Amino acid sequence: MVRELAERCKEASRQLRVASVIQRNNVLERYARLLEQNTERILEENEKDLIAARADGMSEALLDRLTLNGKRIGGIAGSVRKVLSYADPVGGADGAVRHPNGMLISKRQVPLGVVGVIYEARPNVTADVVSLCIKSGNAALLRGGRAALLSNTALVALAHEALQDAGLPAGCIGLISDHDRSSAVEMMGLTGLLDALIPRGGKGLIKSVVENAKVPVIETGWGNCHVYVDEEADLAMAVSVTVNAKCSRPSVCNAAETLLVARPVAGDFLPKAAEALAKQSVRLHCCPESLAILQKAGADPALLCPAEELDWETEYNDFDLAVCVTDGLNQAAEHINRYGSGHSDAIITKNYFTARRFTELVDSAAVYVNVSTRFTDGEEFGLGAEIGVSTQKLHVRGPMGLDALTTAQFVIEGEGQVRE
Repeated sequence: MVRELAERCKEASRQLRVASVIQRNNVLERYARLLEQNTERILEENEKDLIAARADGMSEALLDRLTLNGKRIGGIAGSVRKVLSYADPVGGADGAVRHPNGMLISKRQVPLGVVGVIYEARPNVTADVVSLCIKSGNAALLRGGRAALLSNTALVALAHEALQDAGLPAGCIGLISDHDRSSAVEMMGLTGLLDALIPRGGKGLIKSVVENAKVPVIETGWGNCHVYVDEEADLAMAVSVTVNAKCSRPSVCNAAETLLVARPVAGDFLPKAAEALAKQSVRLHCCPESLAILQKAGADPALLCPAEELDWETEYNDFDLAVCVTDGLNQAAEHINRYGSGHSDAIITKNYFTARRFTELVDSAAVYVNVSTRFTDGEEFGLGAEIGVSTQKLHVRGPMGLDALTTAQFVIEGEGQVRE
């Protein structure tokens, strides 16, 4: 079943590769309209997924990622239209060179071909992948989380309708409905059919794909993101950024999971931060020094616990936050580089030179100065939807928009030249 879907995608990709940008844009315009027109249908299927997920004991934070509503579907349709509005990433030439023998050598951008995506229960990812892949001329083979199967099926059915209305094969988008582990293993071994495989999800999923795939993998980051409060920080700003980075949507990969605080301001800052975080019932996993400070300040003991070594590398995806007091910038950067996922990390400081040094020391895809980590997102970075946030360094790094789904092709034109 998986191989058959991949073969259909491969065949369809050849038609999509030569489709005009007008035809590809027509698909996206039709898809956005269908999403809006079929909101109730999508919500009905999503509600079935939610009922099953609650029965299985899914956490509230993960339920939030699974949940669709009218506003979110409107936002998804808006993201599709934004991708539609962007310039065609395919066919652009990157200059040309005239060889001494007269040949003209140019390099242009072409689609990758068939992009596989393995992801967890986030229906919005389905629409993002559809819009980005169609716009960039790529077919896509999707394996979403089991908990979102009915939602994803509804979204992909509308994509099929939009493709066929524009004269392109429905096979451009394939959805794997079998969620047995064997289907993921088979997908990882589709050499010759998948041109790239992108895992989107937690640390375990990404690690499994990277270690077991036989096809090329673009590693996207699980999000162990940090906020470091420097000794020269504006403490009110630091509280605001910390609360936003942790609490605005704790289940997403750009949410903060660890708070690092310079020792000179820990006594003043930590009680203020704990008070603000307590309003969201955030549980703090504290190093001995931060625990002592918060206990002395009278912080709610029900929201405090001693941190273990595992806490420093944990992506909680919930209202939990690891807290550690550091000697200063260098120790904070060492902590981030040791335990972090290379996704998004922030410093809060009024010192320009300290900020610049932080950006040099911290080896992450996105490094923030006095800004919440929650902005690591293709939409916020002007890329429209994103297919993932790459934490590797080859091909692409950071939020992956349209250009990340193309590769280079050299075109050489001449008049019968031969090499001696």
